[in-house]
Amino acid sequence: MEHGKIAARQFMILVVMFIIGSSILLVPAALGAQAKQDAWMSAIVGVAIGLGIIVLLSAVGNRLPSLSLVEACKVLLGQWLGTAVAVLFVIHSFFLAVFMLRYIGDFMATQIMPETPVEAIHIVFIILVIMASKYGLETFARSAEIFLPWVLLFLIVLTLFVLPQMHVDNLMPVMQKGFAPVLKGSLPLIGIPYLELVLFLMIYPHVDDASKRRRAFLLGGAIGGTMIILVTILTLSVLGPYLTVRNIYPSFALTKKINIGQFLQRIEALLAITWFLTIFFKTTVTFYVSALGFAQIFKLKRYQSVLVPLGFLTAIYALIVYPDIVYGIRFAGTIWTPYAAVYGLLLPLVLLGIAMLRKIGGRGQSKGGPLSDNPDRKPPHSK
Repeated sequence: MEHGKIAARQFMILVVMFIIGSSILLVPAALGAQAKQDAWMSAIVGVAIGLGIIVLLSAVGNRLPSLSLVEACKVLLGQWLGTAVAVLFVIHSFFLAVFMLRYIGDFMATQIMPETPVEAIHIVFIILVIMASKYGLETFARSAEIFLPWVLLFLIVLTLFVLPQMHVDNLMPVMQKGFAPVLKGSLPLIGIPYLELVLFLMIYPHVDDASKRRRAFLLGGAIGGTMIILVTILTLSVLGPYLTVRNIYPSFALTKKINIGQFLQRIEALLAITWFLTIFFKTTVTFYVSALGFAQIFKLKRYQSVLVPLGFLTAIYALIVYPDIVYGIRFAGTIWTPYAAVYGLLLPLVLLGIAMLRKIGGRGQSKGGPLSDNPDRKPPHSK
């Protein structure tokens, strides 16, 4: 079982990469579909609510700091009910990995390599994800630490290059139809990615400094959210609300607008590389969590033993999870948020409520008890 440790800084970077992931390409259009020119305000509201969700998740993690979410379900809900809920959570994580793989295939097959079979793209990418998961949490967390500066650098360069083409008029009028569309428009951002951050409760026990976990979680959520807000503002102000909604990948279309002195242009491939890196880490986290959770449920000695069959299933389901890209985007923008709220909001609230009633963790935890707040305690069944 996983027994590696990562620094709080690496945990924060994984959260940033996870948040940017699919969001940087898909979220601006989803926000604009409801809020139109006020989509940038929806992004701010979504990030604010998302940080509240992170506070909730951190409260759950701090109550049982040495247990993963799967193990916490068994402890708080009982063996049978806890195992059933844990199985549903692992299935949720698995389908998140499936969706991420499908997003990669759709983007590459429609924008970058249209003549390449999507199956080939899925196979190559899932092999990379399996390799990253096999080497463990410490390895892909350190890799994320290496690549994050390059992601930030490109976003800064993108901002500087599109500044001359920004038109503030595209953000007007502000709240023409009131606050309701702004709030409704924030729902896709709350669902993708903030409600999905519940997966990090599987990684939470492996952050070596327990006192810095919550701060790292919040800081990662704030940095990633700020990037989404920035990209949304740039997309709206350059393309306008109509083209933002009409484009499947509006931020990718935004990079095609860059033209400096008829010399520096067509740099959209850089955004593709940036997105490729971030969604790789998001896919790896979702796939790793599903494999680790599966191993913990069935008390396997090594989660690596399930990686290949799980990767095989991921590649198959990625082809059939939804019929076409239009349906997938509609699903992500409307249905996904209430569905994800079951795992990212309802489940943590239930676990936190039970932990508080039973006085587990926090001030009510008896010192040295079976669920002691000792961050160095290894989870059950770990090796």
